Amino acid sequence: MVEIVGADEAMEQALALLEAGEVVAIPTETVYGLAGAATNGAAVARIFEAKGRPRFNPLIAHVSDLAMAERIGVFDPLSRKLAEKFWPGPLTMVLPLRPEAGIHPLVAAGLETIALRMPRGFGAKLIARFDRPLAAPSANASGRISPTSAAAVAASLGDRIKLVVDGGATTVGLESTILKVEGQAVRLLRPGAVTADDVEAAIGIRPIRGGAGGIQAPGMMASHYAPGAAVRLNAGSVEKGEALLAFGPVRAQGWRDAAAIRNLSEAGDLREAASNLFAYLRELDASGAGTIVVEPVPPEGLGEAINDRLGRAAAPRDALSAAP
Repeated sequence: MVEIVGADEAMEQALALLEAGEVVAIPTETVYGLAGAATNGAAVARIFEAKGRPRFNPLIAHVSDLAMAERIGVFDPLSRKLAEKFWPGPLTMVLPLRPEAGIHPLVAAGLETIALRMPRGFGAKLIARFDRPLAAPSANASGRISPTSAAAVAASLGDRIKLVVDGGATTVGLESTILKVEGQAVRLLRPGAVTADDVEAAIGIRPIRGGAGGIQAPGMMASHYAPGAAVRLNAGSVEKGEALLAFGPVRAQGWRDAAAIRNLSEAGDLREAASNLFAYLRELDASGAGTIVVEPVPPEGLGEAINDRLGRAAAPRDALSAAP
């Protein structure tokens, strides 16, 4: 049975497991991550095994500071400016991988690039003590709802791992934004808590969405973040027995017949909605309803990231190609 230990007490136990080539579920500001040494092939293989994750889906390597990041990836001026503005925080950048970095090839999934992020909180302290980058996708079964609590990790991965570090509910609740600098342009590979508006305000360039060929970064699978129930988006009505994921103060027609209801934000606050998204999807999935219907969420700001996750949750479950 997996052990759940509070973040204030778990550091030495987590370090010992990482040194032994094991994996550890850790809290970050985005979602809980399943961490293993990015330089250790056995540890990286355990991440894929525990999650049931396809080997062609790359992992994010997490670092404790910019110096560690620069030993792994090649930074152009724009990427460095983004790092200085948003790190530590919920931004991942895809950079050319230094051949001498020592990152195991499974992390990059055969690509010549590496996805790098600098987290806050326990993860940052753990990486600094470990003094090596940690590969850490979300700590859940591959393709399913990302975990925002230690209990959600334990429910998804069960006895496949030995330790979950409990840092409480995550503050952001969505995975990181993923960007890739291409010359003088910035491509948005996955929307997240750092919005296109945030990037434009920081560097004067608005990210381009779409046009990336193949899977260049995590979170680009067409079907991802999925509950067991089917998901129907932009619902104007609810059928009897369906579960309702609501947003704002106005309800879809027939909402009183819903088997269960969760409102991402009664006030229509997108930041609150992002924080609640995965937890509420998980709770509605546990209601036993065969379908979760979702009221429309505005697409601006954080709404872009919320709609991205909802769209992948609603995609056909056999959709293993990269999303557009």
